[in-house]
Amino acid sequence: MDGVLIVDKPEGLTSADVVRIAKRSLRVKVGHLGTLDPFATGVLPLCLGEGTKIAQFLNVADKMYTGRIRLGTDTDSGDRTGQVIRRAPVPEIDATRTGVVARRSIGEQLQTPPMYSAVKQGGIPLYKFARAGKEVERTPRAITVYRLELHPSGAGAIDFEVHCSKGTYVRVLAQEVAAALGSAGHLESLRRTAFGGFTLREASTIADLEAGRCHGLLDLRVALGHLREIAIDAGCARRACQGQEAALRDLPPATPEETAKLIGPTGNLVAVVSAGDQRRWRFERVFAGAAASS
Repeated sequence: MDGVLIVDKPEGLTSADVVRIAKRSLRVKVGHLGTLDPFATGVLPLCLGEGTKIAQFLNVADKMYTGRIRLGTDTDSGDRTGQVIRRAPVPEIDATRTGVVARRSIGEQLQTPPMYSAVKQGGIPLYKFARAGKEVERTPRAITVYRLELHPSGAGAIDFEVHCSKGTYVRVLAQEVAAALGSAGHLESLRRTAFGGFTLREASTIADLEAGRCHGLLDLRVALGHLREIAIDAGCARRACQGQEAALRDLPPATPEETAKLIGPTGNLVAVVSAGDQRRWRFERVFAGAAASS
C-alpha cells in the first residue's frame, strides 16, 4: 500500500497518535506531514509505504487554516491549552479595524518561532526549554502570509481564515493580531483546511483509519501533481530504476533548481529528479515497484 492518505485529525489526538493508529490498522510504514497540535483539527496527510519517500517534496506546501482568536488573555503556549501569562483590556472591534490589521499582516515577513514548538536550539527542541521554565533566544524565520481575513465574532472573539507559507506559526500570528488591536490574545480554535493541494474533501476519518478503510488514497504520481512530468520509455525506466546516470542524459533540459518526476510507459512513477543551478539532472528518489511496472 503506497501513497498519501488525507486524514481529518480530530481534537485530542497528537499527530503521532494518528500515525500509530495507521500503523496498527494498515500494517505499513507510515509518516505524517505538518504536525498539528492536539487541540487543532483538520488536514493531516499520511505518507504510506513508498509514499514516505516523497515527504520532502510535499512538506514545502502552503497551508490554509480557519479558527478563532480569543482576546483579553495571552497564554504561554499561544493557545487555549496554555497558562495565562498576561491580561489586557478588550477594545471594541469592528470590521473596519480588523480589515486594516488584516491588510497590514499580509506579505513576506520575519516571524520568531514560539517557545512551545519543535524547532531545535543546539539540538534540543524549544518546547523542552519551555517546559523547564526557560526562554532562549530564537532566530526569526522568513514566512509569507498570502491572505488573511478577520471577522469580529461577538465580545472578545475574532474568527479568521489564513493562507500562509510553510513554517508559519498561526499561534504567533494570532498574538500579533491581538497586539495590533491593542489587546492580548491566543488561539481558541484552529482547523487546517488545506495542505498544498490536499483538502478536507478527500479526507478520511479516524473511524475509517481504525477500520482499515483507505478511500481517497492518492497514488504517488497524483500526490506529486505540482511537479513537472517527464515521460520516459521502458528502457530508460529500467535504467532509472537501477539509478544509472545514463537514464538522465536524454531528458529534456531542466530549469535552475527544478524538481520533476519521471513517468514510465504504463503511467507509473519511476523516480523524482532535480537540477541545481547548473541545470544538470540528478536522482532524488527511485521507487522500488517501478521496475516491475515498466
